[in-house]
Amino acid sequence: MAPKPLNPSTFADSQLTLLATEQAAETSSTATLLSSTSPTTLARAGLAITNLVISSQRTGLGGKTVLELEQDHAIGNDGVVGEHGVRVGDIVRVGEQPKGGERKKEKATMENRGCEGVVVRVNNKGLQVALGEGKGEEDGLGGRLWVVKLANDVTYKRMNQTMERLKKMEEKEYTTLARILFGLDTPTPVQQASEDDVKFFDETLDNSQRDAVKFALASRETGKTYTLIELILQLLHRKMRILVCGPSNISVDNIVERLAPHKIPILRLGHPARLLPSVLNHSLEVLTQTSEAASIVKDVRKEMDAKQASIKKTRNGRERRAIYTDMKDLRKEYREREKQCVSTLVGGSKVVLATLHGAGGYQLRNEEFDVVIIDEASQALEAQCWIPLLVAKKLVLAGDHLQLPPTVKSTPSKAKPEKDKSKSESKDTLTLETTLFSRLLTLHGPSIKHMLTTQYRMHEKIMRFPSDAMYDSALIAAPSVAGRLLTTLLYPVEDTDDTREPLIFCDTQGGDFPESAASDEASGGDGKTPTKGSLLNDSKSNPSEALLVKAHVSALIAAGVHAEDIAVITPYNAQLSYLSHDLGLKEQFPGIELGSVDGFQGREKEAVVVSLVRSNEAKEVGFLAEERRLNVAMTRPKRQLCAIGDSETVGKGSEFLKKWMEHLEGEADLRYPNVADLQES
Repeated sequence: MAPKPLNPSTFADSQLTLLATEQAAETSSTATLLSSTSPTTLARAGLAITNLVISSQRTGLGGKTVLELEQDHAIGNDGVVGEHGVRVGDIVRVGEQPKGGERKKEKATMENRGCEGVVVRVNNKGLQVALGEGKGEEDGLGGRLWVVKLANDVTYKRMNQTMERLKKMEEKEYTTLARILFGLDTPTPVQQASEDDVKFFDETLDNSQRDAVKFALASRETGKTYTLIELILQLLHRKMRILVCGPSNISVDNIVERLAPHKIPILRLGHPARLLPSVLNHSLEVLTQTSEAASIVKDVRKEMDAKQASIKKTRNGRERRAIYTDMKDLRKEYREREKQCVSTLVGGSKVVLATLHGAGGYQLRNEEFDVVIIDEASQALEAQCWIPLLVAKKLVLAGDHLQLPPTVKSTPSKAKPEKDKSKSESKDTLTLETTLFSRLLTLHGPSIKHMLTTQYRMHEKIMRFPSDAMYDSALIAAPSVAGRLLTTLLYPVEDTDDTREPLIFCDTQGGDFPESAASDEASGGDGKTPTKGSLLNDSKSNPSEALLVKAHVSALIAAGVHAEDIAVITPYNAQLSYLSHDLGLKEQFPGIELGSVDGFQGREKEAVVVSLVRSNEAKEVGFLAEERRLNVAMTRPKRQLCAIGDSETVGKGSEFLKKWMEHLEGEADLRYPNVADLQES
């Protein structure tokens, strides 16, 4: 039975309710954490960075004060900031770090003693934060500081504004694309272009990639392809103007990096997450300083920087207030001139790239595009996707609906993947986890998609199970990657038992590697019963399994594998915290990457170690049963996947997990570690 069309107004009303619930859950969670959790525990959970000092400050885009924060050298660590979850674009609060004895008092007055800002740059030495308008110089921030992640109200504001607009639209205002996206019309049948109709810019594309490009070009309204760079070049060749979006800064910046070598006129809105010159040279922040149009704002910026410096030199309150008044006037003039500069730059760009919520900024107001491309669409809330779509003519979605959907706090994740869940889904059961990507596949069927069958990342042995279990055995490993091993890296690596195998399974069955609940530090470090909403209270760790992780990483590095080519990922934050803070993996092996499975989506490394954690007598696996989460975990490595876990526990979690354990037992280099030997070593 075909899904029924959605009424756009009813859909928008439902989304507004779901968004309000989600925002309330996120805001409540943040407030609870800040009021009941120590800075140390927040840092361990990746939600804060402690022991920072201001190294410099400058005037940034919009005349805002940008603080450059680095690790306080007085505490050691060679000035390197530890593992954390603060990313570019995050909303944070910068404030004086409370001392242990005054933590409760500090919580009560934090709103008055700190200021909010947006993270604009992050590296291993620290970060840069653009403070809210008029903040910084008058707040007198100094001494040892800390940064805490907050709920991002800007994203909710733009999604709500978009849904309100959609709710109020009359039917005559719906675009053809909008009608198709809600099932009110059907897509135009695709008559795919012949090879002669398309001259490819990249002659190395395989047949499935070429077919995907031709499919997207031939579709009048919608398409889905991973081969975005070639598609963008083809659309430009056809004199089209393109808006490229993604749910995160990283997803957008990856496209900027790939487009940059083609020397086409592109503009990146927002702050690039990767600070490569090829990205920076196309960012709005740099172009408003270096383009011809930028000369009109340079003189005001210089005057503001001079005023900023003079504030530090005076202790006289009256003089400081006078300078601050001048700063406000300069800011107003700066914004007016900058707005004119930005309008000139945006209006002249044929390819504009932004995050989905960034597409709702003033820079794109009244701008029109022929095609909107959304990358990583399966990771975006549908309300986010509609921010650039209300007036769009054609849409191309790229992504994988069999990997993780966006993280939602107000709706428990289902263990069943979307390919099964969507069969019974209707407009009455839509949740925030129901993505536009999966809804359209349910609504219009496979005719609107094209799957790439050749993958260029994984060794064939690593690829085999996810291909069979998730992609109907359709994936093929390109010859260039099918047999590559750690021993064939471009630098010398010894041929050992640990480096010659592409697939390794360390099976801890037998109960010698038991999981444990999060440590009592989750309560705030006082050793008492964890409070409701504490960070790691519901998470799991496995210290003995962590020792196995360390042993395997040590063996790889001893054989010559570079630490920066290795990642350790786990589904559980408590295990991640243990590996990072208790075991000191990052300190012992500088350059290695530690992360959650969810956070590593879209990433890749030469070698990936996956710590599954769960090992208990009840054979409970919790959210490890989510097939899409495991699909992410097992498809990150290029040359080696080392899975560490208890097959007796994990194999009882679901039919999918049972088949994976059976596959590993039959196909992987199988190892049964001895916990006593491990602890002795």
